[in-house]
Amino acid sequence: MFSLPAVRYLPETPDHDAAIEAIAAEAFGPGRFARAAERVRELCPRDRSLCFVALFDGAVVGSVRQTPVAIGGRPAVVLGPLAVGPVYKGQGIGRRLMALAEKAARERGETAIVLVGDRAYYEPLGYRPLPSGTVIMPGPVDPARILGLPLVDGALEGLAGRVGPRRS
Repeated sequence: MFSLPAVRYLPETPDHDAAIEAIAAEAFGPGRFARAAERVRELCPRDRSLCFVALFDGAVVGSVRQTPVAIGGRPAVVLGPLAVGPVYKGQGIGRRLMALAEKAARERGETAIVLVGDRAYYEPLGYRPLPSGTVIMPGPVDPARILGLPLVDGALEGLAGRVGPRRS
């Protein structure tokens, strides 16, 4: 029987990949491969230290991934996908994963998190719409769904340009 206190949250490892893909397939269907977050992952390597899973009874029931990127030459992190198995939705697992992702990005010294998502879900977590047309994702996306969270004061001011790989 499901119990929220029994859910464990851990950093993602390669052992979780197949389960994460299965949850994403269930949550988003085959259209996920055309999503902006998928395009970002194709262009930029994700950093597993910024990615987390939720485990219940030893099985992955949710995950969140983050990818370090440059937006118009400025560093940021693109968050996505956030996916929770349908049976476990509405239990707070996604919000806990979001909190872990934000904490990890802050601790690493990142300045901003950008994502494509529903305002109704993400605005209570502090995310705000970015000005239309300023952040250009590498795939089809409704500009009204591009949201940002500053991790330091002013991090979203003037943030504009194409999302792409960071240069060393």
